[in-house]
Amino acid sequence: MTDLPSQITLDQWEVLYPSLYREGTVRPDYCGPLARHVSEGDLRLNSLLFDNSPAAFRLWNFLLTEEDRLREARARGVRIVGSMKDLGTIPVMAYCLDNLVAFYPDGAWWIPCIMELKAGLLEIADQLGVDESFCPVRAMLGAFVTEAHFPIPDLLVCSAGAVCDDFSAIAQRLNGLGYSILWWEVPHRRRPEANEDYLELPGGCTAPESQVALVRTELQRVRSALEDLAGQKLDEEHLSKGIQNANRVRSKLRHLRTLVYGAEVCPIPSLEMLIAEMLAIHFCSDQGETVAVLEDLVFLAQTRVEAGLGFGDEETARIFWVNPVADLRIMNVLEQSGGRICGTEYMFVHALDPIPTNLDPIDALARTALADPMVGPSADRAERICKDIQHFGAEAVVISRIPGASHCALEGRVIGQTVQDRLGLPVLEIEIPPLTDAMSPAIRTRLEALVETVKEKR
Repeated sequence: MTDLPSQITLDQWEVLYPSLYREGTVRPDYCGPLARHVSEGDLRLNSLLFDNSPAAFRLWNFLLTEEDRLREARARGVRIVGSMKDLGTIPVMAYCLDNLVAFYPDGAWWIPCIMELKAGLLEIADQLGVDESFCPVRAMLGAFVTEAHFPIPDLLVCSAGAVCDDFSAIAQRLNGLGYSILWWEVPHRRRPEANEDYLELPGGCTAPESQVALVRTELQRVRSALEDLAGQKLDEEHLSKGIQNANRVRSKLRHLRTLVYGAEVCPIPSLEMLIAEMLAIHFCSDQGETVAVLEDLVFLAQTRVEAGLGFGDEETARIFWVNPVADLRIMNVLEQSGGRICGTEYMFVHALDPIPTNLDPIDALARTALADPMVGPSADRAERICKDIQHFGAEAVVISRIPGASHCALEGRVIGQTVQDRLGLPVLEIEIPPLTDAMSPAIRTRLEALVETVKEKR
């Protein structure tokens, strides 16, 4: 029943689920009818179209049961680390120790979308003085106050310095509410001056050696805090093994991206690919299961590519997407408009690059942290985007602005202009709020116009 690729509704998944269960396809204990999450408040699921494969079913179940895993971990005595803003560094360190689990409270920014504004988190943020002029990540404040969406971490760690101004202000407000935060600094990555010693970073950038040394010192402080929390030594052996485990996840994701974005016919829809890529930053609170979920998706992609099966056809417009969307439904709308994702930059490409294994582990992690596209010049980020566009053969670029996000004010213009100057491709910059229902027709019209532009340029 799921051999031919198609996108189905939640109701259609309810019809398919019993057959998956009978066939033994639903393996992990956390898998069950997706509709059960609607009764828990995840109303946006009713508006989405899902890939009809068992691999996608497992992916969605994995994503939607993270809170359960965190609460089960606490019940077992595992200590919980809330890592904020660095997107891909501190969780690698936390998962080196067997009695720690890490997650990103930042992920609360999707709750207003998933629960269709019914959770009241943005209203709580308003009451705390963080209004809609701020990024939707302000929902994190409401999630902490209500304690309804994740257990309060035993240790909160947050990168400071070269981070989004909105997030920095929101995290400081959280600290002011009594939630103690261990801050560690990431400087604004700059290009080395003449005759200044510099080091290579993952992804192709460079940074002054002095900046790497500063971040290395900061990560040593985080290392000590993790050791105190775990009651274990985070030695070189543990760190090296942890880096190898993280690289395994990153390798699976790079393979998946290559298969999907390089295929003539898209084998996995953009919504499932967005969720899959997000697993890189903190493994959805289970590193081992993340690998298994990705292996299923890689096998699915390989099978469909070999059979020439997928979504759209060879003529479908190949779109490179910049920044994650606040409303997940827009990924469906893109495909309904005649486009497909053919490359992405969701703000954390450094979490997809392999962490160096031929260096001291802390030094390797310091270089990884400094490779974050959001801590360096916008021109560096634009340069990497151009390289990836050429690698995947994208024909146009969509830059989705995040409402209120300070880093989106001018960065999109820099990226868009660079793409147009360097590659001559059409660029569409649009703002995506947490719910796009009222704006969806207008957004779809603009995406359809972009698709037509692509076809005219061929």
